Amino acid sequence: MLGLALTDIWFLLIALLWTGYFVLEGFDFGVGALLTVLGRDEVDRRRVVNTIGPLWDGNEVWLLVAGGATFAAFPEWYASLFSGFYLALLVLLVALIGRGVAFEYRGKVDDDAWRRRWDTVIVTTSAIPALLWGVAFANIVAGVPLDARHEYTGTPLTLLTPYALLGGLTTLLVFLLHGAVFVSLKTDGDLRRRAHRTALRLGLGAVPVAAAFLVWTQLAHGKGWTVLSVAAAALALVGAVLLVGRGREGWAFTLTAVTIVATTVTLFGSLYPAVLPSSTDPAGTLTTTNAASTPYTLQIMTWVALAVTPVVLAYQAWTYWVFRRRLTRDDIPPATGLPPRERRTRVPR
Repeated sequence: MLGLALTDIWFLLIALLWTGYFVLEGFDFGVGALLTVLGRDEVDRRRVVNTIGPLWDGNEVWLLVAGGATFAAFPEWYASLFSGFYLALLVLLVALIGRGVAFEYRGKVDDDAWRRRWDTVIVTTSAIPALLWGVAFANIVAGVPLDARHEYTGTPLTLLTPYALLGGLTTLLVFLLHGAVFVSLKTDGDLRRRAHRTALRLGLGAVPVAAAFLVWTQLAHGKGWTVLSVAAAALALVGAVLLVGRGREGWAFTLTAVTIVATTVTLFGSLYPAVLPSSTDPAGTLTTTNAASTPYTLQIMTWVALAVTPVVLAYQAWTYWVFRRRLTRDDIPPATGLPPRERRTRVPR
């Protein structure tokens, strides 16, 4: 019974980790994907980047912990996911690596063409994960072809179902909205007004798309109680768009976060007690029981999590508090901020 109880606890903890990742990295992806839309000149583009500059790498820790917890607590789930989603996860990994490189390298050379190239990389590598995470989790909820040995029997194209693509479009639009609201919360002047207008336009697309995905999820895979999380997600998203129009970006950002939380709760709630359903052979379905590690492993993990998690949360909360104020144009110096010798460097033609 102890082992069974711990498997449920770790399913909830993994759901919590993914929820935190999507809320925090969600606005992160949205800001990066909107870089060239919101930043009309170099100063504004640097302001957009600086809104997430101290935060983006810390936000990715949630992904590392979620992946590590899945590997340790549910190794069968982890193995089947990577065997079935290997191409999508490879593309996602390359995008995340390229994104980190772009943030670090865009300011290394004082050259407009150099910065434009890296800006394009930031936009692309922010939009790709925002899309692929929705596709991946929609497939996890709907199920994928697994045989009795829990091995994936489909192809990469098997994952591109209408439901999965709608899930990807939902996460992309909601993350873009989340990011636009975050920029409006962290900046002032013309950049803030552009972020407001962009958020309103994105809201017009995000509301119907997210509503369609949530209703489809509830009708096809939902439990009785998940209708509450579906309703909460829809109402929060509508409320966020209305509040953006009134210039209440603080509350709007809170509601876009609530939308992401409620949507993630809907997905994991629809999934439980399975962790990866089989769409072809019921015997191949992975559950919290047959995919879990031994009870002793879960006990050790629980004690480690209890000791480490409060420290990590406190540090990240402190980081957000330190970098809480708005960024103005005066905060961006005229030069790139590089040492004089580096500022004279040019990209070879």
